[in-house]
Amino acid sequence: MTDPLTLIAQICGAHPALLQGGMLAGLVAAGAAGSVMHCAPMCGPFVLGQVADRMARIPAARMTESCRMAQGLLIPYHLGRLTTYAALGALAASLGSVLAGLPWFGTLRVVLLLAAALLFLLHALGRLAPAHKLGAAARLGRVLRRITQRLDRSGPRGTFATGLMLGLLPCGFVYAALTAAAAATGPLGGAGVMLAFGLGTVPILAVIGVAGRAGLRGGPWARRFAPVLLTFNAGVILLVALAT
Repeated sequence: MTDPLTLIAQICGAHPALLQGGMLAGLVAAGAAGSVMHCAPMCGPFVLGQVADRMARIPAARMTESCRMAQGLLIPYHLGRLTTYAALGALAASLGSVLAGLPWFGTLRVVLLLAAALLFLLHALGRLAPAHKLGAAARLGRVLRRITQRLDRSGPRGTFATGLMLGLLPCGFVYAALTAAAAATGPLGGAGVMLAFGLGTVPILAVIGVAGRAGLRGGPWARRFAPVLLTFNAGVILLVALAT
């Protein structure tokens, strides 16, 4: 019987593309889990505020169920967030590429992937302090909130701009994903890592936009299952680190 370490080494050596795809799928899952545990209470009020602004501009005679759902989905807002995430991922990977020619870069890449796996695992275990409780992160969050409150969020452009700004909100899950993005190959790889993570955060925020405050509570089953998804993602990133 093949021992587990040998099996892992064989998988890593024979299927690098499969592992990379698995890491992207894991990051989508991590984004979904993180949105249930953290994004819903932190970003949910921003979503509800924007939906209220947009709904207030629609005459009662035009208010249909399909119109209400379209406004609640906040597609421009999510596109703005994903744009910021992709830009941050490309920047993180670019910084890594600058160091790519150094002899110790291979070791650094492994360390970054291991750090990302550890961060997601700590989130799964509930042992990582939320980023918004940290001093510098809290100050940045307050600045971004003041800026977005001055935007006209009733139209697509203002909603998109709000998404761009709030993509910078301090968040431990985003930091973990950025750590993985820094180990990606090139800016496109880093952007892809963050896009995968960002796409995972969209569904629960879309539910909040459509369902209102009822969506903020989420299902108990989702909160119980979220740590499983985060642990899965940590394991996939660990495999990618071993294959590097």
